[in-house]
Amino acid sequence: MRRRFLVFVVLVFVVVVATAAAGNLSAAEKTSATTKNKARAKTLPLPGEVFLVGRCPAFLIPPRHSIAKVTTPWVWYAPTLPGLPADTEKWMFERFTAAGIAIAGIDVGESYGSPSGRAKYTALYRTLVEKRGMSRKPVLLGRSRGGLMLYCWACENADKVAAIAGIYPVCNIASYPGIERAAGAYQLTADQLNRELRNHNPLDRLESLAKARVPLFAIHGDADVVVPLGQNSGEMAKRYAALGGKMELVVPKGQGHNMWRGFFECQELVDFVIKHAHSGDN
Repeated sequence: MRRRFLVFVVLVFVVVVATAAAGNLSAAEKTSATTKNKARAKTLPLPGEVFLVGRCPAFLIPPRHSIAKVTTPWVWYAPTLPGLPADTEKWMFERFTAAGIAIAGIDVGESYGSPSGRAKYTALYRTLVEKRGMSRKPVLLGRSRGGLMLYCWACENADKVAAIAGIYPVCNIASYPGIERAAGAYQLTADQLNRELRNHNPLDRLESLAKARVPLFAIHGDADVVVPLGQNSGEMAKRYAALGGKMELVVPKGQGHNMWRGFFECQELVDFVIKHAHSGDN
């Protein structure tokens, strides 16, 4: 009788373990399927490919015409989020692709330039350069908090950057999103991030970009209260000049952190991007 009971217990244990394993596998499969569905559901302002790098949705919009170069020049756009890039970027994207330049990006969530976000950026860079024939030196183009994401990566990878452009870009973590809000993305407390800010904040890490002679460009309104000009692009221009770097800053009078057409149809920005995308290591 005792033997039968033991056999019964063993059988029940095996069934429970098998069921749990099946449940875990199902959960993993569901997560993977959800991620793939998000990637497939992403819309772009121009025809392109949406794919995964790790578990992060990424995109690549090819140039309209092929050019006689070994690798393809490209613009790295940020932030790539469910609704971005959007139709507001279409005007300049059309001009990039017409000039033989691709556009790419990857959704790393609200990383605020954190080390984990930077690691995912590196994964995209390697995928595009090593497997997809993209240029070794893209032009980085950051809109708002996308500037923070790209600058944080660029300061550690200056040899991989042809130039950096921005539309009211965040350059200062303390300004936006602020230490309290950014700390979680950095897996630090607010006090810890404040003490380590100089190790992460783009404004304090410009030396590598200046040494590599990376040209910078920004269009940033003087009435921006979300990402204030003086604490971001304005301060960056001053510090970069002090380091011997070159930065072009366009300041539309009376414009804030808004959807003013001039931000997204800026000929100076387009000219800057096209010039440096083609002068990169192609």
